[in-house]
Parts: sequence; C-alpha cells; structure tokens
Amino acid sequence: MKELIYFLMAGVLFFHGCTGSENDTNLKNKISHTDYFENTGRDDVLTGGIKMINIATPIGNFKVWTKRIGNNPKIKVLLLHGGPGATHEAFECFDSYFPKEGFEYYYYDQLGSYYSDQPSDSTLWSTERFVEEVEQVRNALNLKKENFYLYGQSWGGILAIEYALKYQENLKGLIISNMMMSIPDYINYAEEVLGPKLDPAVLTEIKELEANEDYENPRYLELVITHYYPKHFLRMPVESWPDPINRTFKHINPEVYIPMQGPSEFGVAGSAKLKNWDRKSDLPQISVPALIIGAKHDTMDPNHMKWVAYVFLILQKFP
Repeated sequence: MKELIYFLMAGVLFFHGCTGSENDTNLKNKISHTDYFENTGRDDVLTGGIKMINIATPIGNFKVWTKRIGNNPKIKVLLLHGGPGATHEAFECFDSYFPKEGFEYYYYDQLGSYYSDQPSDSTLWSTERFVEEVEQVRNALNLKKENFYLYGQSWGGILAIEYALKYQENLKGLIISNMMMSIPDYINYAEEVLGPKLDPAVLTEIKELEANEDYENPRYLELVITHYYPKHFLRMPVESWPDPINRTFKHINPEVYIPMQGPSEFGVAGSAKLKNWDRKSDLPQISVPALIIGAKHDTMDPNHMKWVAYVFLILQKFP
C-alpha cells in the first residue's frame, strides 16, 4: 500500500509539472507550511474541514459527507472510494503522506455510504446518477479545471472514468487505482487466474457456496477473508490490518454493494448492474492526463492495467 501512495504522489506532481507553468512545477516552493494550514475565511473551520453537501437526485435531496485536509490552490484531489457502498476510511493512510507534499485533498462518502445519507431506493444505485453526484460535489467544493484531480479506486475507478467521459472539461488530471476498464475481463481474470491460485479444496468449497447462492453463510466470508483477501486485497495477516481497513469493512452498505457488484467476491455475479460495464473502446475520448496504478497481486489484472496506462500514454503523446 505504501508503494501505491508513492506512485500516486509522483503522478500528481507529474501532472502538475506537465500542465502548469515552469514556476508552478515545484509545489514546495509554492505552498509553505503556514499557507497549507491557513483556514482564514473557510466555512469549515469549526467542523475540522467537514462539509455535508446537498445532493439532488430523481427522488429528492440528500446529504453526502466530505472532509477537506489542507489548503492548496494548485492541487486539490477528490477521493472516490471503492465498493460500491464502502467508505472513505480505507484512504485514511493518506494523512501520513499527502500533507507533507502539500496536497489539498477531500475525503468523500458517496450517497448510501456510512457517513452520508443512506436512502433505501435501488433506483439511486447507477453509475449515471453517481456521476451527477460527483459533479454536484465538485461544484460545492469549488474544484476547477486548473486544480481538480480526481482519484478513483476500484469501483471509484469506474466512477472516475465515467465522470471523465462526461465532464473531463472540469479536470486537470485523472488517477485510476486498482481497476480494469472491463468488468467482463475482470470476471474472466478472477475465474481463470485468481481462483486457481487458491488451495483447490478452498476453491471448491467457495464455488459450492456460490452455486447455492449461500453468500450469507459465515463460512463463505471466513474462506474469503482467510484465503483470498490476504493475497489480493491487503497483503498482510488479517489480524494485522490497520484500523481504517477494518472500519471500512464494518461500515460497507450491502444495499448499495449487492445490487451493483453482486454478492460474489470472485467477479460480478447474477443481475448486478455493473456486470457488463466495459469502457475499453471509449478511452480515446479522454484527453486529460491520466495515471493508472496497479500491482502484481491485485484482484485486477496487472497486464490489463499496463495496457490502459499505455493507451493513455499514447493519447497524451499524440492527442
């Protein structure tokens, strides 16, 4: 995880150098420690940077939770968490890295997530509506073309791509972490590569539980957490996982996760709304600088993510 944070920091600085003027390339010369923590005139001082933002949806208005860290007019990063229905909490390790680099960044729990309103209406759980939510959050936080970087991890990567396809004129840079550009390709990778890496007896038991749609069985979660997550989600013993990760799992909202992702941890199953999502052929429509982050043991195919990075590299060199 630390290596991915370093990649992200390098990428944002790269974007800043490529898209700003020469005088803007050295962030540390632009933002002093005092300026970074300057809160004069801010309307979120008494809440520690937290804002509950009003969101309009087809069924009414709701509030979503955001929290600002730092102050930098040149680099503002909005973080899109995974799930769907998870929380910003998995990103809390960024507090150990981003401030010393001078990044202004925003935690954000999407509608339906733990710190935001959680309406029970399945019509709200679609990529199209979430894209409009992100745009409303951007406007409320006053993030603009000259400073707005969008970071999406896992499901947040899907959301970031969808946002860029519709609203890239608002972006300075795009960061996609741990997400392929095709759910069908991800399903194949999970079935053909990740599954067979498990102990055969474990895989057989998991498949039997999935075939019976017995996802509520405690044994299913036990098998996944014991044998799968420590290899492909966070590569350390489960008992050593940091508290923010444990809180993320504790707070995930299945009413959002299951309709969109499905109950399986080895792909996207059943009638899940994301099952057929595929944007490989649409990547050339995105012209903003993009950074793709992946890893050897990821649940997402690292070769696929290398290909995506190559596509964006070519697009940026030959727009």
